[in-house]
Amino acid sequence: MKTLAFLAGATALAVALAGPAAAQDESLKVGFIYVGPIGDFGWTHQHDLGRLALEEEYGDRVETTYVESVPEGADAERVIRQMAQSGHDLIFTTSFGFMNATANVARQFPDVKFEHATGYTRLDNMATYDARFYEGRHVAGIIAARMTESNIIGYIAAYPIPEVLQGINSAFLAARSLNPDVEFRIIWANTWFDPALEADAAQTLIEQGADVIFQHTDSTAAMAVAEEAGIYAIGQASDMREFGPTAQLTAIVDNWAPYYIERVGQVMNGTWEATEVWGGLGTGMVQMAEFNEAIPEEVAEEAMAAAEAIAAGELHPFTGPINRQDGSPWLAEGETAPDDDLRGMDFFVEGITATIPN
Repeated sequence: MKTLAFLAGATALAVALAGPAAAQDESLKVGFIYVGPIGDFGWTHQHDLGRLALEEEYGDRVETTYVESVPEGADAERVIRQMAQSGHDLIFTTSFGFMNATANVARQFPDVKFEHATGYTRLDNMATYDARFYEGRHVAGIIAARMTESNIIGYIAAYPIPEVLQGINSAFLAARSLNPDVEFRIIWANTWFDPALEADAAQTLIEQGADVIFQHTDSTAAMAVAEEAGIYAIGQASDMREFGPTAQLTAIVDNWAPYYIERVGQVMNGTWEATEVWGGLGTGMVQMAEFNEAIPEEVAEEAMAAAEAIAAGELHPFTGPINRQDGSPWLAEGETAPDDDLRGMDFFVEGITATIPN
């Protein structure tokens, strides 16, 4: 079966020393702040694979540390400040809810470099980086539309922030374009990582008739429930095939390692700047996991063609005409969504009947 370039293989202060022991003043000290545990096999797992790639790339030239399961809010600022005070040269904070805390600490430590994932606040010493997850969800939406028999697709969403809304809208538009009878049922988890709650949400969606489940939460619980129930699911952030060998149709995989390696190299050679990066299928920051063999060949080819067109810049998942949920126009015929619209997305598109919580 034809496939896109797949990703290979892949709260106290937790410290992981990089490679062979080296004098601290000879190593670049790089820290990571994680919203979940490194064993979530989802979002945080992928960031930690990037951290490990740094160690492999630079050996004793770099020393990495991390703090896992940091709540978004006041505690995050305390942890980030503690890391800045402990001599780190570069700190990556890897969740949207860390944005304000990162900016506050960055202002207090102008000689430390900060990178914040998925946010939009930048300072002279604070860069932002993000992935166009919605591109992968467009591809997955095509597959879901072709594979559903009930025409009910479930979606477990964490918080109503732009990146989550982008994904829901993108998957829905792709699915509805091929199957006008598709409905999306959405459950808001109000958490990034809670396996028991995510499992309950998946079971509720199945009881509502969903036979394909998306998730924008970080554990593998929903995938495991789908496997047990004999339905399909789309993996989140990581390839979750191990937890749903027959359930997983594909997964939207985040590949952070090349970015981390590049940015650390820039700090080392003195060329680092507070840039804004938003990569997708075209840059390899977003990848599709291997397609399930249950997907018919013609469907796999259709999805792959879309992935390749997006990667080449020939297809944009948000191309008009598209209306907002209330029927008001958003994009005209042939118009594509500006990045600023996507970064601030706070609405559902027409056809989705769910509500967005405050």
